Amino acid sequence: MKPSIAPVRWTPPPADATRAPSTIEVATVAVPGHGPEDTLIDEDGSVLTGLLDGRILRVAADGTAISVLGDTGGRPLGLEWLPDGKVLVCDANRGLLTLDKDGRVTTLLAEIDGRPMRFCNNAAVAPDGTIYFTDSSTRFGFEHWKADLLEHSATGSVYRLTPDGSLTRLAGGRAFPNGVALSADHQTLYWAETATYAVYELDLGTPDAEPGVLARVPGLPDNISRGSDGLIWVTIGSPRNAFLDLLLPKPPALRKLVWALPDALQPKPADIIEIQAYDESGTLVHDLRGNHPDFRMPTGVRERDGKVWLASIGTTTIASFPTPKR
Repeated sequence: MKPSIAPVRWTPPPADATRAPSTIEVATVAVPGHGPEDTLIDEDGSVLTGLLDGRILRVAADGTAISVLGDTGGRPLGLEWLPDGKVLVCDANRGLLTLDKDGRVTTLLAEIDGRPMRFCNNAAVAPDGTIYFTDSSTRFGFEHWKADLLEHSATGSVYRLTPDGSLTRLAGGRAFPNGVALSADHQTLYWAETATYAVYELDLGTPDAEPGVLARVPGLPDNISRGSDGLIWVTIGSPRNAFLDLLLPKPPALRKLVWALPDALQPKPADIIEIQAYDESGTLVHDLRGNHPDFRMPTGVRERDGKVWLASIGTTTIASFPTPKR
C-alpha cells in the first residue's frame, strides 16, 4: 500500500537550454540480480556492487567472473572502502554497516536520536576513518523514493561520524541528499541533492559554515564520487521532467492526485545515460550522454585509471566506458 504524501510547494530553478553533451558508448556486464546501485573499485580493478536482494557482488575487471561477498539482509546502496580494508555499506533499511573479507556484516550505526534510519544512502570516507553520509528522508524508505521527490518536504540530512563514534549533523532540511564525495585535501564536502537538481559544497574547516552550490545539474543527480583524475563525477539518474517541474510550484493537491495514479502513469526516469564531471571550482569538465538497450538510469559512478564504471537501480547490468580526454 502506498504511503500518503503531504506535498510542499517549491519553484525549480530555470533549466539550462544550452547543453551540448558529448556522446559516449558503454559496454555492459550482466549481474545475477536486479538494481546494482553503486560501484566500488578494488585494487585489482574488480568492481563491487550491491543488489536489491541484499547481496554484495564482486565483478572481475573483465566481467568474466562474479562472486558474492556477503548479504546485508537489507538494501545496500552506497559502498566505500574503510582504512582497515573493510567495505562500508550504506544500507537503506539497516543503516551504516561494515563487510569484512570473510563476508561478516556488522552494524556500525542504525539509529539517529533514537530513530531508525529509513534511507541511509551514500557516503565518503576520510583517511582517518571519518565517515560522511546522507540519510535521504525521514518520511519514506527506498521503495518509495518517488514519494519523497513528489512531496519535496526536505527531511534529509548530511552527517559526520568520527572513529570515536561521535555523530554530527552537518546539514539538515535537505531535499533528498544523495551521493557524497570529498575534495582532494579532505577539507570540502560535496553532496548531490536529487530533488533540487544540484551538487552542494561545505567547507569543513570553517565552524558553522553554510552549504553553497557547487553546480546546478540538468537533471536528478544520484551518487557522486571523486575520480583518480581529481574530478567530481556525477550521475544523472534522469533528466529533469517537465511535468514534475510544472507540478512542484502548483497547489499540493495536484501532486496528491498524481501519486494516487498507477505507477505506469506517473513521471518516470528517461531511458538514457547522462553523466557529468566537475572540477573542485564547479567548472563543468565532462558532459556526457549515451544510450544502450541494457543500461539506463545511472545511479553509481567511479572513475579510475582511464575507465569509468556505472551502476543503476533500474537494470540488471553495470556499464563502463573509457575516461574522456579533457
